[in-house]
Amino acid sequence: MTVNALFVGTQEDWDTYAPALIDAFANLGTPVALQRDHAAETVDYIVMAGSRILDDFSPFVRCKAMLRLWAGVEDVVNNPTITFPICRMVGGGLDQGMIDWVTAHTLRHHIGMDTHIHGQDGVWRDGFVPPLAQDRPITILGLGALGAACGQALAGLGFPVTGWSRTQKSIPNIRCLSGDVGDALDGAEIVILLLPKTPQTENTLNAGALSRTAKGAFILNPGRGPLIDDDALIAALDSGQIAHATLDTFRQEPLPEDHPFWHHPQVTVTPHIASQTRADPAAKIIAQNIQRGESGEEFLHQVDRTAGY
Repeated sequence: MTVNALFVGTQEDWDTYAPALIDAFANLGTPVALQRDHAAETVDYIVMAGSRILDDFSPFVRCKAMLRLWAGVEDVVNNPTITFPICRMVGGGLDQGMIDWVTAHTLRHHIGMDTHIHGQDGVWRDGFVPPLAQDRPITILGLGALGAACGQALAGLGFPVTGWSRTQKSIPNIRCLSGDVGDALDGAEIVILLLPKTPQTENTLNAGALSRTAKGAFILNPGRGPLIDDDALIAALDSGQIAHATLDTFRQEPLPEDHPFWHHPQVTVTPHIASQTRADPAAKIIAQNIQRGESGEEFLHQVDRTAGY
């Protein structure tokens, strides 16, 4: 019997992911019909890239699961018309892409690359010698799949890494904390935000939290825009408490042209590119989850609706 998979996304999303999904489905024991126009009552799985393309999922009466191609689920997790499991994307190239971005910008700030990249003016600047990695404490807020992967990569480079999560975790080479987030920020010279977006995580990095970091700390936010109190961050940058913020995610995207972040000399804006799902590995994960669903096994990477991620 053919399984009907409804693809939800833009034309660009379809062009990007459909060929890889079709190839991955060809290797399953069950035939899968991937289309953009299945009648709702015939859909077995929703493969979702885009958000806000569908709001009412009540017609999908036989749907077994929503399989996301992206990591974020904040746009669907509280939708009361979704009565079937939601599975977020874990892997699919997201982890390696995030490691690459986080490591690059961590090293950029650690060794002071901007001083020389922007200082090609004939002045020989030999006064700054960066500390060794072992003397540069890093804190990662959020120890999910991406936070743990980035933490282990940075620890492998010699940085002392502290991680904070809502529940206590144990991850090799990372000092894992829970409870008061300020305890994880005390003395941190580089802070990396990889928490999910939930009502509980909004403005995690507020004025009080920023004051707990080492003076002159660096902030990296490849997680979610609302994790940061924008006004508090700008005030901390202006006071020197924070030396620089490299931001990839924002409360409103694209970031409005008149937003202060664009024009602040101590802010780097990147356009939500820290990590993107890659079609081939993501398609294999989607296919694996359909295979599990058809075999009666538990789906991988199911969202905890009460926690919000």
